[in-house]
Amino acid sequence: MKNELPSTSRSLPIALIRAREGVMAPIRDMLSATGLTEQQWRVLRVLAEFGPLDSSTLADRASLLFPSLTRIVSAMAKRNLITQTRDSTDRRRQIIEIAEAGQTLIDEYADEAAQIAGSFRARLGDENYEQLLDLLAMLDPAQRD
Repeated sequence: MKNELPSTSRSLPIALIRAREGVMAPIRDMLSATGLTEQQWRVLRVLAEFGPLDSSTLADRASLLFPSLTRIVSAMAKRNLITQTRDSTDRRRQIIEIAEAGQTLIDEYADEAAQIAGSFRARLGDENYEQLLDLLAMLDPAQRD
């Protein structure tokens, strides 16, 4: 018996890509005024939320590959958006922290980012919004037991 592929209108990978583009369009519009990439914004958001982090933890929480994070952090440090220091106990470990300029960007755009998130919540309704986040978390490899 031959397995048939689902219609592309009911394909999970394609649906996720389409949904991502729908979610990211207004965020990209907001970011165009900041001079930040999506990845740089995620780095700042994670650091603003969690405080100083080692590179591996930051890459994981910002959903970035480690080699990409290395390049992104270098560019952000040159713009004084973050600082990098060596861990005092393990000199191989790098600690990354949001700098004042990075926090200022987060603060300046927090209301707009919250409005964007609020528009998705309003479109889906509170219950569907929370359920969608829960369902997506079930597909996150980091959430698997």
